[in-house]
Amino acid sequence: MPAPNPNLKPFNINGLAPVKRALISVSDKSRLIEQASALHERGIKLVSTGGTRKAIAAAGIPVKDVSELTHFPEMMDGRVKTLHPMVHGGLLGDRDLPSHKDVMHAHGILSIDLLVVSLYPFEQAVVSGGSYEMCVENIDIGGPAMIRAAAKNHAHVAVCTDADDVADVLADLDANNGKTSGALRQKLAAKAYARSAAYDAAIANYLTAQAGVAVPIYRAQGGTLKQEMRYGENPHQAAAFYADGSHRFGVATATQHQGKALSYNNINDTDAAYELVAEFGDQSEGSKPAVAIIKHANPCGVAVAGSFIDAYKAALACDPVSAFGGIVALNGNLDAQTAKEIVKVFTEVVIAPSADEDAIAVFAKKKNLRLLTTGGLPDPAAPSLTMRNVAGGILVQDRDNGHVADSELKVVTKRKPTKAEMADLRMAWTVAKHVKSNAIIYVKDGSTAGIGAGQMSRIDSARIAARKAVDAQEAAGWDAPRTSGCACASDAFFPFADGMLAAAAAGATAIIQPGGSIRDDEVIKAADEQGIAMVFTGMRHFRH
Repeated sequence: MPAPNPNLKPFNINGLAPVKRALISVSDKSRLIEQASALHERGIKLVSTGGTRKAIAAAGIPVKDVSELTHFPEMMDGRVKTLHPMVHGGLLGDRDLPSHKDVMHAHGILSIDLLVVSLYPFEQAVVSGGSYEMCVENIDIGGPAMIRAAAKNHAHVAVCTDADDVADVLADLDANNGKTSGALRQKLAAKAYARSAAYDAAIANYLTAQAGVAVPIYRAQGGTLKQEMRYGENPHQAAAFYADGSHRFGVATATQHQGKALSYNNINDTDAAYELVAEFGDQSEGSKPAVAIIKHANPCGVAVAGSFIDAYKAALACDPVSAFGGIVALNGNLDAQTAKEIVKVFTEVVIAPSADEDAIAVFAKKKNLRLLTTGGLPDPAAPSLTMRNVAGGILVQDRDNGHVADSELKVVTKRKPTKAEMADLRMAWTVAKHVKSNAIIYVKDGSTAGIGAGQMSRIDSARIAARKAVDAQEAAGWDAPRTSGCACASDAFFPFADGMLAAAAAGATAIIQPGGSIRDDEVIKAADEQGIAMVFTGMRHFRH
């Protein structure tokens, strides 16, 4: 650590700093001319680089090339242009220190009071599928260096990392007779370091993945604010929603057609619903229509059918009570007929890849219902990470994108499942991945018949799922619960036969589970005695 400088003066947060010279270097030129003109009109001298300078000059606005400060040309295809003492001295020089002022005077270093930089579009290069060489070439070096220098010297320099920052500076200049306030400079400095950190995080994560490093020594994560929320899970918790830059189809990429802003819980539940329904494939690409209804991040009904309205009705029938105030997700285009059915039950959010105009018009009459269209489904097989804070640290893991091929399934009982049972077992296993542990799922004819979630005991989950099925029977007036002759999935192995027997008592005739218990033989024997077909996956799906 460097020794403290005895000449430093306390920073006055309320201090005003004049702006006489601005350096502008931006990749996003959408508001460049408008803002460069506004700075020029306020008597601020402009210095710029490369294409930015050419655009400003072409608009007839006086601007100097940075080489006129450095007395050195840009070189190496623009890789080296601002990494020079004449630039960094102008950004870092402390105007209150005589020693700094003497050095600046001796070397002809001109102060730079405002820096406007938007970084090379590295994140966009990655998302667009650019080659490795293209992505590396879009790693900005001079930009982050200047941003960090200006932000460190925010006692005297204002730094803007996007066009909205420039608008704030212009307003500040007008309010303070051509000077910036310390409060604004401090806020801009904090944002600048966060932008630099997020940018570096994106680069680090890309290179880490390309290098095949599964567990890096340093873990970086960045995000861009999408929405500031009234509160989090509870009113006393502050919250915000950030996009991570991956552009994975979902809530972060969605267009909201109507309704009030999404809450923290809405986003969490909607994401859970959309990730689940995406498991069944894109209906526009030939998969069957699928609908998932979510409440408190757990599914309360999932179904696959020949049409979305039939899938919705079947999913709703599983637990119509819990569906009230829930989230509905579809794996294809929402039609008006299905929309009319959905609005019969109070629903918080509906999310789908797309929606007919007629369906949008149906929802328009329900002002509290939010409709989101995303343009696509998230790829359930795509690798990504999940993170969770613990005291003093962060738990990081791969998102559960595990899939078991048919060839990996192992029938362990005397009776093999029928073709219909195997289809329902497959669906039950898919849903189980998205239910909080301990999870028991009953499925009959392509729709969930009962779901038991989040219990400390697996047998309790089996009983709750059966109870849900009985409740659904009573609500619909059926002769028997839909668990009669159903398939059952358990997200982890049965440690004892009792949980399996509870499923059998509910009406299950086929069961899918990971296997791996020291009592597997005991469970298999009990299944044989009940005439149940049992399949092992060799994979579990804990979801805490």
